[in-house]
Amino acid sequence: MSYVPEGDDEVLVGRLDTGSYAVFPADGAQLLRRLSEGMALDEAAAWYEATFDEPVDLDDFVATIRELGFVRTGGTDETEAAAAPPRFRRTARAVFSPAAWLGYLAVVVLWAFAVARHSDLRPAASQIFFVKSLLVVQLVITFGQVPLLLAHEGFHILAGRRLGLPTKLRLSNRLTYIVAETQTNGLMSVERRKRYLPFLAGMLCDLVVLALLDLIATSTRDSGGGLSLTGRVCLALGFTVVMRILWQFQLYLRTDLYYVFATALHCYDLHDASKAVLRNRVWRLLRRPQRQVDVSRWSEQDRRVGTFYGPFILLGFCVLAAITVFASIPVTVGYVRIAAHALGSGRVDAHFWDSLLSLVLNAGQLTALIVLARRKRRGQRPPAAAPGAADAHRAAPSSPTAPIEG
Repeated sequence: MSYVPEGDDEVLVGRLDTGSYAVFPADGAQLLRRLSEGMALDEAAAWYEATFDEPVDLDDFVATIRELGFVRTGGTDETEAAAAPPRFRRTARAVFSPAAWLGYLAVVVLWAFAVARHSDLRPAASQIFFVKSLLVVQLVITFGQVPLLLAHEGFHILAGRRLGLPTKLRLSNRLTYIVAETQTNGLMSVERRKRYLPFLAGMLCDLVVLALLDLIATSTRDSGGGLSLTGRVCLALGFTVVMRILWQFQLYLRTDLYYVFATALHCYDLHDASKAVLRNRVWRLLRRPQRQVDVSRWSEQDRRVGTFYGPFILLGFCVLAAITVFASIPVTVGYVRIAAHALGSGRVDAHFWDSLLSLVLNAGQLTALIVLARRKRRGQRPPAAAPGAADAHRAAPSSPTAPIEG
């Protein structure tokens, strides 16, 4: 169990091994400490009444902590598994050591000078088409992103392991695309100021990777100063890294920057709380109060911040619009133009088969992702709520785990 003070009157209590957390009043956290130390129930009730001059409904309290998973159900194996130290902690400390930070800074500074000197290093959608073959472009972009994405998530994982947390990687799909998420179940068990690096580690990795790719591109120029094939491939992959960085600014999703905002604003489930508050406003304007949801399940701070989080959500949609206008549409138009020229030329040559196979692969990939998305939606249909479940959830954040997306 971990106990992290959150202001004067609240304590964030949780289990590092399962990622189950709840915000308790300070007196409730003290009572839980006494129980976890082995105090009998009747003794705990007497201690509470003597300390706080009021009785406690211990049956209700115990029912709540059971639902949160704070009561051990296994034997010694469960305790030993929870206490097992995470692997690669020494590596994690080296990756975020002062020497490493100096190295990252040096790379970024060199990259800034290179971009200022060479305008062709600046990100542009045209950089995706580094060769005329659409199939080669598609394969290189698809598989070339895999190590870059793993590096992004690896920094998240190492930042958590540096704190002794059992971070791990998980793949999932959103709508028609696949995302990687680093599960940082124990992050809420450390001080708030220590949570920022695990959230921002992925963007740090992306920035350093982008800088390295551009530096490789400019250092491999041909004798005439033009970009080599290696350089063009680096810029194409670098463009995807830029898109991943911009992705984090879509604050209507649970992105890395969303968790930074939520942490700085002392919130636990700002995402769902802000949506609920905004939805209730809309239903009030439409004079349909029966459609409003009960916001008492979220903390008072979540509800308070949720009332003015709307502009940040709007900013996220503006970022999405910018990505669509300056990246998605130009790349799609370029792709269609090249494919249409090859397929409509009347010649059944290498370019014809290249474009046809590329279109088939894209169609297959899109179909597979749509099928995955539908299966996921069917699997997420909520079961019928058990009696009393709504009351129990009021003691806990709605989203006790903190997945960091890449």
